[in-house]
Amino acid sequence: VQLVESGGGLVQAGGSLRLSCSASGRPFSMYAMGWFRQAPGKEREFVSAITSNGGTTFYTDSVKGRFTISRDNAKSTVYLQMNSLKPEDTAIYYCAADLRYSRPFLDGEPQDGRQYEYWGQGTQVTVSD
Repeated sequence: VQLVESGGGLVQAGGSLRLSCSASGRPFSMYAMGWFRQAPGKEREFVSAITSNGGTTFYTDSVKGRFTISRDNAKSTVYLQMNSLKPEDTAIYYCAADLRYSRPFLDGEPQDGRQYEYWGQGTQVTVSD
């Protein structure tokens, strides 16, 4: 599967952005999807994930209440709505796909980048003070 992110950009603190990740290849509903980010000089970190049917979502603590992940399987697209952005949200954001059909996540799996077989090229998000 090929993943293409879009929607990044420069925004002031407190603003919003919506990232999109479009997939092509195998049926999108086979995949759980995740968003990760990597800031300069830092390791890649988990942001959010969603199961293949969209029924369950996961968030890292620092974005809970501000970010919302969703998906439209008919459009083969996953979204990350980011509100109340902070300068510390500045990073390259990557979407990733985990081919797991309806198999549920075990504890720790959504956050583990090694679970995801496919990655997009990333989109830059910059939040200014």
